[in-house]
Amino acid sequence: MRSRTLLGAALAAGLVLAFGAAVSQEGGPIKIVPRLTGTADPMALERVPALGRPVVDDVRRMRNYPEQPPVIPHAIDGYQLTLNTNRCMDCHKREFTEGSGAPMISVTHFQDRDGQVLSDVTPRRYFCTACHVQQTDVPPLVQNRFQDAKDIGRKP
Repeated sequence: MRSRTLLGAALAAGLVLAFGAAVSQEGGPIKIVPRLTGTADPMALERVPALGRPVVDDVRRMRNYPEQPPVIPHAIDGYQLTLNTNRCMDCHKREFTEGSGAPMISVTHFQDRDGQVLSDVTPRRYFCTACHVQQTDVPPLVQNRFQDAKDIGRKP
């Protein structure tokens, strides 16, 4: 029985190699997606393009979907975000928001994974840039076809 299974697997592998075409799980040919960045040779040295200018207008942006983390509307160059220091908390922690004018971090940042409210920011929400990103003034790398849920199915 085992030899038949091995023989069948060898024949299947031989067919794939003989025809030389890979197919996707849906049955169609696999599409090769062009690289977004970098050179074709991953070990080649390439000049790194300059970073885009950060958007620093301090304007709160509308969120695209519920529970979307807000974007960072100000410069964060040089912000220290380590195990012992989180410069974001200098303005966004509850006790500092009145003086800084910054919005207070969400109450969800004080809840542990069991829903218990802690007296300080939970460790799993401590590293802000894991979810919150600064916007830059650059063209998108790929086309964005996002549609708001309220607009799906509507005709233009």
